[in-house]
Amino acid sequence: MKNRLIVLVMAIMLLPFTGMAQKDIFEKYNDNADVTYVSIKPKMFQMIAKMGINVDDEEAQAYMDMIKSITSFKTIVTDNKSISSDISKWVSSRSSSLEELMQVKDDGTDVKFYVKEGKDADHVKELLIFVNGVDKAMKGKGVEINGENRKIETVVVSLTGNIDLNEISKLTDKMNIPGGKHLEKNK
Repeated sequence: MKNRLIVLVMAIMLLPFTGMAQKDIFEKYNDNADVTYVSIKPKMFQMIAKMGINVDDEEAQAYMDMIKSITSFKTIVTDNKSISSDISKWVSSRSSSLEELMQVKDDGTDVKFYVKEGKDADHVKELLIFVNGVDKAMKGKGVEINGENRKIETVVVSLTGNIDLNEISKLTDKMNIPGGKHLEKNK
């Protein structure tokens, strides 16, 4: 009985470390040849904020203000089914600590927006965008990257900072991200 109690206590104590042992999906695949990986570090956003660019266009100035509020940007794009499955599992496990803002399913493509609440209803600390089934929506045509036609199955984007949802909705709409135009309506 005493041994079982010790094992149970040890298991409970080690439980938090099992979650930390799982690599962040971006760290796991940042050097993988089957993904396109982009990570913009906080220092880059600090440099942009210090540039003090004066923009006459009101919309362009709004984008600059939004960029200044972002501390981290990471994305992974892949057509590898195994990696897509792994990303999907990671997003599912990660989503338990986030609030699902919205989901759009269209023509075999699934788009989900998750947020971590910020200082008020219009701001979030983290925005996670997960798009799966992109190739179906593109009807197998793919995208030309560096003169090479590449298919895309899954995209995951993580933005952290003090993010204004109103500005993100405008940006995702301009970038033609599926569901972007609905962000402002559903916040």
